[in-house]
Amino acid sequence: MDNKKKDFTQIGDVLKKFHKDEDKYISREFQKYGYDLAEELGDLKRVSLYIKLAKETPRGFLEAAKNFVKDAYNVKSKGRLFMWKLKELKTQSSNVKSTSKNPKLK
Repeated sequence: MDNKKKDFTQIGDVLKKFHKDEDKYISREFQKYGYDLAEELGDLKRVSLYIKLAKETPRGFLEAAKNFVKDAYNVKSKGRLFMWKLKELKTQSSNVKSTSKNPKLK
């Protein structure tokens, strides 16, 4: 039972991390993730787009595209590069799924 207590965060610690001005409209984890993603990409104009992506897109795709943008050098638009890479990852995934379902394509 002691191990279970260690997994939980104290409510005081959670409240210390909560920013009243920034987080007042965020009630779900995916909303916070989408906001943080938009902030990291420097694209706060399109926060709602990143929140929608965080809700509907597998987190692995988002993380891979975000890391790709982080590693890129001299990027004009991080948001545009992120969206391009996300599209590439989704098409690669769908191609892999379609070839695994159809043995003739292998």
